[in-house]
Amino acid sequence: MSTYPSIFNDVIGPVMRGPSSSHCAAALRIARLCRNLADDNLKEVLIEFDPKGSLATTHKSQGSDMGLFGGFLGMEADDERLPESDKHIVTSGIAVTIKIADIGAEHPNTYKLTMRNEKETRHLTAISTGGGMIEVTEIDGQAVSMAGDYYETLIYGVDLKKLIPFIEASIPYDELNLHDGENGFIEIKSQAFPAEAIRQELLAMEGVRCIKYLEPVLPVLARKGLSVPFITCNEMLAYNKGKDKSLWELAVDYESARGNITATEVFEQMRRIVRIMSHAIETGLKGTQYADRILGSQSLQFRDKMEGDQLLGGDANNRIIMYVSAIMEVKSSMGVIVAAPTAGSCGALPGALIGTAHSLGLPEGELVKAMLAAGLIGVFIAAHATFAAEVGGCMAETGSGGGMAAAGIAGMKNGTLHQCLSAASLALQNSLGIICDPIGNRVEAPCLGRNVMAASNAVSCANMALSDYEQLVPLDEVIATMKAVGDRIHHTLRCTNLGGLSITNAAKRIEALLEEQPGTVFKSC
Repeated sequence: MSTYPSIFNDVIGPVMRGPSSSHCAAALRIARLCRNLADDNLKEVLIEFDPKGSLATTHKSQGSDMGLFGGFLGMEADDERLPESDKHIVTSGIAVTIKIADIGAEHPNTYKLTMRNEKETRHLTAISTGGGMIEVTEIDGQAVSMAGDYYETLIYGVDLKKLIPFIEASIPYDELNLHDGENGFIEIKSQAFPAEAIRQELLAMEGVRCIKYLEPVLPVLARKGLSVPFITCNEMLAYNKGKDKSLWELAVDYESARGNITATEVFEQMRRIVRIMSHAIETGLKGTQYADRILGSQSLQFRDKMEGDQLLGGDANNRIIMYVSAIMEVKSSMGVIVAAPTAGSCGALPGALIGTAHSLGLPEGELVKAMLAAGLIGVFIAAHATFAAEVGGCMAETGSGGGMAAAGIAGMKNGTLHQCLSAASLALQNSLGIICDPIGNRVEAPCLGRNVMAASNAVSCANMALSDYEQLVPLDEVIATMKAVGDRIHHTLRCTNLGGLSITNAAKRIEALLEEQPGTVFKSC
């Protein structure tokens, strides 16, 4: 494959606010690129969603609008102003129109955008591929493939071919593409934008109309000649022959090669992420408030019952349930969370790993190792399946989070590499075919329950693997099966608000009440 997932791009991240990474964070990243394409001078924006896709019914309630508006304004994904980006976009003077129209979209998460200012009109089409990841597929009528992991320089004009010798001699680049024809441009993918002197020289050349600079939106850049030591579980095992490395050490090897950074930098970056996750738990357990949501701070009720010895189960399992709930409540109240691997599944992995670490009294370093191990399982899923519920159902989100967590928990109990991989395989096998059908068109329920289920599944499967239960089907084959099963899930059961629990009478009553009376907290229906 020509591109390889990064643990910090594709699997554990972004750090963000909002209910859904494939809606909020991805939309914000797409809009940031739109802003750059218009030279940071947006006056009018037309947003089009296909009626057959997932965004037509979910763009407002699941945060696409919030993300787009924030991105048009140049905000980061964790900006504290993001939940009120609809108000900020109005005061900014940018006129936004949202239209549901047949745009011939093949992907359920397709954004077609038209940007205008007093000088020009620009067009950009992009898709959200899950977990905040994106691909720009078209700019001004030209087919492209941009993931937001390069500095992109677009040189517009006529007779552009004659510029290529100058570019090749003057600009260090990773990839050079000529998109010829009407509204054509030269696309330069590089590690930095051309020097100012080169920019001015290009602008002065005959036939050059303008130059656009699209900044990267991902934390880890791609690069020319990028290679990784392995991209499947089998390749990893072959790589590890004679090395006898643990899963977290293999994760460090992978991400060091992928990101061109040192092992220490990989470890410390994950430590920063773990601390953000831990802070989310602390925030949730203080109680959260937000008007536009269905559920209140249920983790507080759970804590009271747990401390009063009124619950079944051991300390570890109940602590995990409480932590998962707290993180999900922070997410639903627009607090800062880490998509792990998505915002809709942000509770399962950190709740399971941090809860286990706290119950075992482990130091932070051991938790960082477990999160790295989990991240590598996520790399295999990202490379060969999907994290997008709009593509693979909730199996792709909470199912993936549970599989990742199972490997991390097994590692925390000093499981062998084989046991860690077996734990992930068993957990993923248990989650095949789970649909995505949010109640009230909000990413709260049954999302909370499925995060809890994924975390509990992770603990059970880690214990099974540590007891040498047979996985029977190896991890690579389970991930391939995830992809095949996801492809067969009906589109109404893939986060479209068109099937499953989403269309029950109770869910529709909740949805209507949320529109009429924002701030209603539902206890029963």
